[in-house]
Amino acid sequence: MSFALRDRGFEVFASGFADSVNELVVEQRVDALVLDCSVYNMSESLFDTVRNDPNHTELPVVIISDTPEEADESLRSRDAKKVMLIPKPFTGAQVARALTELLG
Repeated sequence: MSFALRDRGFEVFASGFADSVNELVVEQRVDALVLDCSVYNMSESLFDTVRNDPNHTELPVVIISDTPEEADESLRSRDAKKVMLIPKPFTGAQVARALTELLG
C-alpha cells in the first residue's frame, strides 16, 4: 500500500501497531491516517486513541477492515466524522481515492 500511495503522490510514513500513535501523528506532522490492522478491534482501538486527543478530533482517517459491517456499525455509534471505511480486499487506488476525498 505504501508504494501505491507514493506512486500517487502521497508522502507515506508506515508503522506497526503503536499505542503512541498520537506522538507519531505529531512527530510526522501527518495530514491523514490510514489504519490497516489485522483485526478490526486493533484499528478501532487506534482510532479511539487518536480521536480522543483533542488535537486530532478532525484528523482524516481511512480504516481498512476485514469486517466492514462491524466496523461501519462501530463508526456510526461514534458518530465519526472525516473517516472512510474500505473493506478488504482493497487496492492502493481505493485508499488513494479515499485520502484525496477526505483531504479535498
